[in-house]
Amino acid sequence: MPPGKVLQPVLKMKVDELFLRWLSESSTQALLRDCLQRIKVPGRSPGALLAPAAPTCKPGVLDGLGVPSLSPASTALPLGAASSPRSGPHPRGTRRSTGTRAVQAKKEQPLPPAASQSIPAFYFPRGRPTDTLHVDAVISKIERTFAQFPHERATMDDMGRVAKACGCPLYWKGPLFCSAGGERTGSVSVHKFVAMWRKILHNCHDDAAKFLHLLMNPGCNYLVQEDFVPFLQDVVNTHPGLAFLKEASEFHSRYITTVIQRIFYTVNRSWSGRITCAELRRSTFLQNVALLEEEADINQLTEYFSYEHFYVIYCKFWELDTDHDLLIDSQDLARHNDHAVSTKMIERIFSGAVTRGRKVQKEGKISYADFVWFLLSEEDKRTPTSIEYWFRCMDLDGDGALSMFELEYFYEEQCRRLDSMAIEALPFEDCLCQMLDLVKPQSDGKITLRDLKRCKLANVFFDTFFNIEKYLDHEQKEQDSESEGPELSDWEKYAAEEYDILVAEEAAAEPWEDGYEAELSPVEQKLSSLRSPLAQRPFFEAPSALGAVDLYEYACEDDDLPPS
Repeated sequence: MPPGKVLQPVLKMKVDELFLRWLSESSTQALLRDCLQRIKVPGRSPGALLAPAAPTCKPGVLDGLGVPSLSPASTALPLGAASSPRSGPHPRGTRRSTGTRAVQAKKEQPLPPAASQSIPAFYFPRGRPTDTLHVDAVISKIERTFAQFPHERATMDDMGRVAKACGCPLYWKGPLFCSAGGERTGSVSVHKFVAMWRKILHNCHDDAAKFLHLLMNPGCNYLVQEDFVPFLQDVVNTHPGLAFLKEASEFHSRYITTVIQRIFYTVNRSWSGRITCAELRRSTFLQNVALLEEEADINQLTEYFSYEHFYVIYCKFWELDTDHDLLIDSQDLARHNDHAVSTKMIERIFSGAVTRGRKVQKEGKISYADFVWFLLSEEDKRTPTSIEYWFRCMDLDGDGALSMFELEYFYEEQCRRLDSMAIEALPFEDCLCQMLDLVKPQSDGKITLRDLKRCKLANVFFDTFFNIEKYLDHEQKEQDSESEGPELSDWEKYAAEEYDILVAEEAAAEPWEDGYEAELSPVEQKLSSLRSPLAQRPFFEAPSALGAVDLYEYACEDDDLPPS
């Protein structure tokens, strides 16, 4: 057969094969022998030979045509076989045919409309539609607000009042301004803004759909990381809790990058790199955006916007990035927390199991954005994203389950490290029994992601296999029965402790002229760490008003200077 030719089935050969198979069956042969015997009997209709079976006649009793019936050993003819087409007309035959035609006529009649057509709509991907009168009232309020501005045009400084007239939180003003084309002309006319907002109100009926429509690129129904840059730049420029950053614009893009990674870490549950309206609606992000207006201290918004949390993340990255090329390799990452994470797990992180895109991995290095995900997952292994993060790393074959072989693969290094510390390690069999009792998997011999998410001690499970320091901490805590209730998350506790340590180190490193170290306010402490070093060389390029910023790569010609 020539290469590339596709075999085509021969229908006749297949039919012949099936016919021969049917013919070779013993039941078929018995039926055919019986039919041949009946064909020899005169007055029998060939079509009645295969009629449904009926009760057999008694021996010696004549049938309807006066032909003696067969013996009980043979299959009896159906009682209705006497009324064959060859016999005389049956008195009930006409009524039967009429009834058949009536049934056929009924089948041809059109069916009534399906009941599902009367079910009201219950799925609203863009929110439940609102009343038209409500839309007209909002538009009227917007027009009255624009009437107060010169030439009925609003600048960026005026968009706060416009956002409140739209019924939106204050910090939607940046997306509203950009969506109406204000970044190109510097101002927005009332007619253009009303046309834009009326279209959104007619198509988007809840806050998630409206916010996504304001930020997304035309033709898309999702948000990518770059879409958040103009919104966050406006937060940096105008929020009172970030006023000190006006004197250190070099930190703007660093803070924006960190917040964007935290948003995707928490909201983008599909790991697709695209936030959909459903994901935005299920998250608490929009509630936190609304709190920006009410909370003057941005550090209280610990889920996304806290500057203290950003400061901790960046300082940890700076300590590892010794050459300050904005990328760290496996040896740099292994030094985190005094080599607490095992070498095998570091290799899995750099294997691409939890990184994305061409720009993320570059000659065996990961970017600052990837480090944000690592640190959030490492310091709080209870969140859904962190459980998925470490499960992906431990699932060596990618079959969606952790086998006993995979657990032993990671535990071997833990045992070697414990031996080097003169600590007796549990045999793998005993450790495995403890972990199975801890997780209680639904299927024997494997642990799934669902099992770990149901388990409330997933952090203990992961630390047992690849974090030696935290594993020993868990062992010591088991001896202490008294433990405080977890009011804060593990990440919030870690960030608060590390921030206090960093502030104390900065204060100790800067003695005053009087010979003693004065206590600085939090704002002064931040400014002192920002002013002098970064005035010489910016770490990141500050994003423009249009948000033209690369979240993964930043050009660096010289070595960057430390933050403190």
